[in-house]
Amino acid sequence: MTIITDERCTTYHSPGHPERPFRVTGSVKKLKAQTELKLDWLKPEPAPEAKVRRAHSANHFQRLAEPHDFDGDTAYHDGIRDHALHSAGGALKAVELAKAGTPNFSLLRPPGHHATRERAMGFCYLGSVAIAALEAKAAGAKKVAVFDFDVHHGNGTEDILARQNGVAFFSIHQHPAYPGTGTKSFDNCHNYIARPNLPREDYRKIAERAFAELKAYGPELVIVSAGFDAYAGDPLCNQKLSADDFRWFGKTVAGLGMPVASAMEGGYSDELPDLVFAYLRGLLGK
Repeated sequence: MTIITDERCTTYHSPGHPERPFRVTGSVKKLKAQTELKLDWLKPEPAPEAKVRRAHSANHFQRLAEPHDFDGDTAYHDGIRDHALHSAGGALKAVELAKAGTPNFSLLRPPGHHATRERAMGFCYLGSVAIAALEAKAAGAKKVAVFDFDVHHGNGTEDILARQNGVAFFSIHQHPAYPGTGTKSFDNCHNYIARPNLPREDYRKIAERAFAELKAYGPELVIVSAGFDAYAGDPLCNQKLSADDFRWFGKTVAGLGMPVASAMEGGYSDELPDLVFAYLRGLLGK
């Protein structure tokens, strides 16, 4: 298992903001302390602008360098475009490793699945997983699937990938919840709704249906937007999942028998390191 991370992504923060450096530092500390999994460590290269521009407009790319906040949740930080480029680079590297048969996880911030083609929002600046999916397609993959189990709908990924041939988006998420999208499926975008405070067994049943439809699509590659905020102790939503549920997510996606690339999205509880570890155990069949 290769972990793609870089301590530089922990150097920016907004006081009191839930998208905090601990999400990476705490998870790295947990993974380096454990002895069950054999891990290799790799730093990402920044995503090349040409690959980013498949997913985002020139205006958006330029806006990321302008020192003004994007919205009330999404602040400008000095160098944030570079941080976002490295996060996208982590997703690209995860795809490269997946195609080579190497289990992987991109453990970087900022997350990406709310960033639309034209806008940074929801703590996200560049759509890392969408960028990686379009690169996989450009490199010759006939069918690529994105599976997003973050508790919030990946509206940015959907915006970028909607109606793209050879790419399908599968998202299980709470509604009502931020950002209020993802209530219907259409074309190549498949949305699975979980009401607030859904029993975890029912949440899994919805996920099982999503997995079945993803498998029926028959992708050559699955890219996972791994968000851990459907956890019972997460402060930003209202679900009841446990660490074992995230292990199940990992084990189930690995059991599809396809190359899998994974990149971290949300997850804001103090227990996030344990949830990441559980997911990685699942990916390795443990």
